Amino acid sequence: MILFLHPKATSPRSRRFPLSILALAAVLEGKEEYEIVDGNVDPCPGETLDGLMKKDPAKLLAVSVMPGPQMVAAVPLCRSFKEKYPGVPVVWGGYFPSLYPDAALNAPYVDFVARAQGEETLVELIEALRGGGDFSKIRGLSYKDPSGRHIHNPERPLRSPGDFPWPPYHRLDPSKYILPTFLGSRTAAHQASIGCPFRCNFCGVVPVFSHEKMEPPERTAAVLRHLKAAYGVNAVQFYDNNFFLREDHARELAGRLAALELRWWCEARVDTVLGYSDETLRALKRAGSTMIFFGAESGSDWVLRQMNKQLKAEQTLALAERIRHFGIIPEFSFVVGNPQDPERDTRECVRFIRKIKKINPAAEIIVQHYVPTPQRDGMYGGVEGRIEFPTTAEEWATERWYNFTVRKDPQVPWLPRGIKRRIDDFELVVSSRWPTVQDIRLPRWGRTLLRSLSSWRYHLGVYRFPLELDWAHKFVELRKPKVESL
Repeated sequence: MILFLHPKATSPRSRRFPLSILALAAVLEGKEEYEIVDGNVDPCPGETLDGLMKKDPAKLLAVSVMPGPQMVAAVPLCRSFKEKYPGVPVVWGGYFPSLYPDAALNAPYVDFVARAQGEETLVELIEALRGGGDFSKIRGLSYKDPSGRHIHNPERPLRSPGDFPWPPYHRLDPSKYILPTFLGSRTAAHQASIGCPFRCNFCGVVPVFSHEKMEPPERTAAVLRHLKAAYGVNAVQFYDNNFFLREDHARELAGRLAALELRWWCEARVDTVLGYSDETLRALKRAGSTMIFFGAESGSDWVLRQMNKQLKAEQTLALAERIRHFGIIPEFSFVVGNPQDPERDTRECVRFIRKIKKINPAAEIIVQHYVPTPQRDGMYGGVEGRIEFPTTAEEWATERWYNFTVRKDPQVPWLPRGIKRRIDDFELVVSSRWPTVQDIRLPRWGRTLLRSLSSWRYHLGVYRFPLELDWAHKFVELRKPKVESL
């Protein structure tokens, strides 16, 4: 028996299929007995693990761990599991252990780390555990030798999701994961590619997946056709790091998805989509493209160069103007707080976002503080030596580092509190002036209230101390309908 654990990572209304665990389970389907415990669904995952261990003791506990809430939830669960079942190996996979393998292995309850793509690594680890324990030839695996020294095997080459079996959706209760969103009443999730070929030096994807592999368009369409037929899915969130690369691939995919009549959201690069023909953009709209997330990151070319973004600010403005003619909502994300000149970066970013909203008022805006992740070729802003990452999972689970990970309060030395407050105040004014269409629980009166209170501030450029907006958001949140009523 193999146990899969997906610690809680999100709120009930944001719950989707645990794609990372399903990808791993797919390669064991029909070959190994396994069970999936999902903390996003199970309110007592520790008790469920105990029950399964009493029924059929597991040979391995495999845990998917993202930085932030999921990592915080994983620590006590794995610690308790290891205390009760010290003889059962525990392997962590996912972004957190891939970015910080030594911190993960410093935990006494973590025996192995599967870095990056884990399907083949998991299969070979299971075989090694049964065959005498030679882990030295398993690519992508990190582990502790008998002396406690950390061993990091060479990286495993990336493979297309299409090289592996379909996710075993039938092993879960779909009613827990197919939920209402702004896209549709029954929204599922799918990942049609893995990785990203670009080298933006602020991004956590780059050090984990240095390339991108896409599944064939016919497989993407076949999986979604199955989800629609079997579970009544009418919308999809694509969790690819970079959904579009080649235009011919996008056109073929659009042609195959059009007949399914699904509305969908995805991520893409500004320059890639800007380079597509009008015909391709119309085809994407016909295929159900409703909103595309773009990492604009900055409105200043000097910042974009430091980020190694390979993008110019004028391209973002051009895309904002062009894409509105096709009825696709752009969602632009900005990483604010340049370590070398955070004041200038913030000032110019605010000005740039105002330009976007003038060109395309429907454009959604996401403003984030810059928090670095380890990079192969140096972190954005040259912050080496200015920040020291935790060396244990327990420290990562503290409030200070949780707030860093989720960007709530990163407490980085290059971002003065006053500038951070300016960023947060501006974000609050913008999100109030244009409440996101993605919040389907926000009532019409709530949207009117937020727009009315924020209109004068945005018009005059007065962002400081928007206490009335903070109060209004809390007031509206308390009166939103509960998740169960959706």
